[in-house]
Amino acid sequence: MSTKTPECWASDPQARGLRIEVTPERSLLLPHNHFIFAELDSGGDEQNLQLVFTTHEITVRGHHLRRIETVLQRMELSLLAKLPGNQRKLITEGQPVILEIVVSEIDAQGKCSQGDKESPNTA
Repeated sequence: MSTKTPECWASDPQARGLRIEVTPERSLLLPHNHFIFAELDSGGDEQNLQLVFTTHEITVRGHHLRRIETVLQRMELSLLAKLPGNQRKLITEGQPVILEIVVSEIDAQGKCSQGDKESPNTA
């Protein structure tokens, strides 16, 4: 049995892109040089972190997302994935927890079309 704490994000100073695990069967790789901006909304119990790239908009819902925002600011964010419900209780207090990831594609006119969504488990 692994004693490593599960994580829903990773950083790597050598990363050139961000891998987003949209579902267990599908991932998306976005180059850091396509990153445009991020916006963190900390209202209420949950936080929303919006990441905008030239071709996609990623919305992350969870807790303690400021650390993820800071790692992205340094262009070291390498992975985002939703943490399964049964693993959330293993996360230490204050660590980021991703409950949901929504990916929307940006078309040539700059409009977002709702894409894949990894919904939270109720477990």
